[in-house]
Amino acid sequence: MKHSIAIIGNGRLADYVSMKLCETYQIARWDSVEEAIPKNESLVLVLHDSWNPAEHVKAEEVFRSQGIPWLRAFFSFGEANIGPLVLPEEPGCSQCADLRHFITATDRRELFQIKDSKINEADPSPDPWGTNLAISQTAALIQDEVHRFFNGEKSQTAQHVLFLHLHTFKLSRHFFLPDPYCSVCGVLPEDSVDSAKISLKQSPKTSMESYRCRSIEELQNVLSKDYLDSRTGVLNFKRYDYLSPFADTVVNLPLLSGNELNAGRTHSYAHSELSGILEGLERYCGYAPRGKRTTVYEPYSKVEKYALDSDSIGVHTKEQYERPHFPFNPLDRDRPVHWVWGYSLTEDRPILVPETYAYYSLGGGEGFVYETSNGCAVGGSLEEAILYGIFEIVERDAFLMAWYGQLPIPRLDCKTIDDTELQLMLHRLQSITGYEIHLFNSTTENGIPSIWAMAKNTNDNGLNLLCAAGAHLDPIRAVKGAVQELSGMLLNMDDVFVKNRKKYEEMLYDSYRIRHMEDHSMLYGLKEAEKRMFFLLDKRMKRNFKDEFKPVRQTADLLDDLNGVLDTFKKLKLEVIVVDQTGPELKRNGLHCVKVVIPGMLPMTFGHHLTRLEGLDRVLTVPAKLGYVQQPLTYGELNPYPHPFP
Repeated sequence: MKHSIAIIGNGRLADYVSMKLCETYQIARWDSVEEAIPKNESLVLVLHDSWNPAEHVKAEEVFRSQGIPWLRAFFSFGEANIGPLVLPEEPGCSQCADLRHFITATDRRELFQIKDSKINEADPSPDPWGTNLAISQTAALIQDEVHRFFNGEKSQTAQHVLFLHLHTFKLSRHFFLPDPYCSVCGVLPEDSVDSAKISLKQSPKTSMESYRCRSIEELQNVLSKDYLDSRTGVLNFKRYDYLSPFADTVVNLPLLSGNELNAGRTHSYAHSELSGILEGLERYCGYAPRGKRTTVYEPYSKVEKYALDSDSIGVHTKEQYERPHFPFNPLDRDRPVHWVWGYSLTEDRPILVPETYAYYSLGGGEGFVYETSNGCAVGGSLEEAILYGIFEIVERDAFLMAWYGQLPIPRLDCKTIDDTELQLMLHRLQSITGYEIHLFNSTTENGIPSIWAMAKNTNDNGLNLLCAAGAHLDPIRAVKGAVQELSGMLLNMDDVFVKNRKKYEEMLYDSYRIRHMEDHSMLYGLKEAEKRMFFLLDKRMKRNFKDEFKPVRQTADLLDDLNGVLDTFKKLKLEVIVVDQTGPELKRNGLHCVKVVIPGMLPMTFGHHLTRLEGLDRVLTVPAKLGYVQQPLTYGELNPYPHPFP
C-alpha cells in the first residue's frame, strides 16, 4: 500500500513535486492549509513559489493539533528554503527556524517587519528566482527528504533548514535550536520557590590541577556544532584576532539591538573559539529568563519578607536619579514589578530578586539600577558556574575597592612568579606590544587572590596605559586571566584612541562625558590621566609574589572549593545568592549559567553617570579593616574620577 502525502500549494513547485512523487506515493492536493482536510496522510508538504509566512503559521496550528508531521519549501531572496521537518511532539518548528534565521542577518529588523507585512498579504507573487532549474533542484531535495521520512532514515531537515542559493546552486545545511519563547512549540516551566532550590552536588575536576569539571576536548564536540552557525545559530560568526599577541578569537551574539562581541583568549585559536562561544552563551542567557517563566508580579512592599533588599546591592543617589534624562527611577515600594526566584546558598532559603537585576538592566522599563553581567558565569556544572560567578564579583569588587579608596595595594615583583608559561606570556607581550606589565595585589577581606594588572606603554605612541583584573583561588591563574584580558586590547585600541583623542581629552575635564564601556579605558590612555594612578605608580618596594599569597589548597572536587568560599562569606556575613539563568539551549549539553548576587559587594558599572555606591558601606569600612587607612572613609573621601576598568 502506498504511503499517503498531502501537498498544499497552487504554484509550479507544488505541481512539479506532486508529479515526481505521484508514482510512488498517494497524493492529496489542496491550494491552502485552510482548505486542507487531511484524512490518512502521514506527511504534509507545504510548497510555495514565494515566501508565504501566513500559510506556515496556519500549518503549525493545524498539523500540530492533528499530530501530522509537515515540511515546507519556498523561494525567497534568491534562495530555496527547505525545512524544517516539523514533528508535532517535538520542539523546533518553522517559527523557531524563522527566528534563528532572521536574528543572524544584518537586516534582522527588516526581516521581522517583512514577515509581519507578508502575513497580511493575500496572494504573494511568485519569486522571480523560481526558475525551471530552481524548481527541479528544489524538488529533488524535497523528494530525498520524503524518501528518508518513509524509509525511517535520518532526516536532513529535522531541526535543520536547507538553503539552496539559486545563483550558484550551492547547498548548505543549518542546525537551529528551538526557541523557548516560541508561541507554537515553546514550553517554559513556571518559576517557583521549589524550582529555585539549589542542592549542591559533587563536581569532580578533570585533574587535581584543574578548576573545571569538563575538559575542553569534551566541549569542543558540541559547542561549535550546536551554537555557532552563520545563518541560524545562537552565535553567528567568529573572527580570529591576528593582531593580539595571543590566539584570541571573537564570537558574535546577534541581538535585535545590535551585535554583542565576545572574546575568547587562550594560547590556541581553537580553544579561544570555544571560550568565546561560552562567553556568548553567558551573555545570551543573561539578557532574559530563558529557562523559566517568571510569575511573581508584586510591589516590594508585598514581598519584602522574601525579597532582596534593594539598597543592599547599591543604588544610585538621589542626585543621580534627578539628573535630566537619567534612564532609571528609584524602586517604588508600592509599584508592582517582576521578580525571579533565586536561592541563598549561605542562608539556605529561596529569595526573590528583581527581574531587571537578575538579568541585564540597561535602562527603561522596571529597572531601578544599571546592571550588566556582574556575577554571571557559564560552567560545565552548576557548582563550576557558581564558583566562577563568585570569582567575577570578587575581581570587580577588589578592583573598585582599590580605586575608590585610592589604596596603595602591594606592588608585585613579576620576576618572582615561578611559572614558566606566565613568564613567557609577559615577555611576549612586551616584545610585541612595547607595553610593560605591572601587577598589584588587590585582595580584600575575603582572601580570594585578586590581581590588578596594568600595561604601561614604553613607547611614545598609542595608549599610555590600560588596566584589567583577575581573581581566582590560584593567584597565578588570576594573574594569567588579567594578562590575557590586557593582551586582547593593547594593539586593537590604538587606532580608535588616535582617531578620537580629542573626545577623550574632553572626558578628562568632564567625567560625565564617559558614557560607554570603552570610554573608561580610553580616558586612561591619555598621559595626562596617569597622575590619577598615583596610589599605584609610586616608587614603593615590589613584593615577592610567594610571600603575598598562601599556598594553593589542592582538591579533587569543585564542590570542596565552592564550600570553602561559601564558608568564608558566611563568616564575613555576606550573603551569596544564585539565580539560575540556564536555558534549554544550554541544558541539552549539560551546561549551566548563573548570576551570583552578593549584596554589599561593589558592582562594576560603565558610564560615570551610572556609578552605584549608595548603600554599600563596605567601600568605606574595608580599607580600614585591611590596614590601608586608620579609620573608615567617608563618601566625600572616595575617588571622584571614573574607574579605568575595561
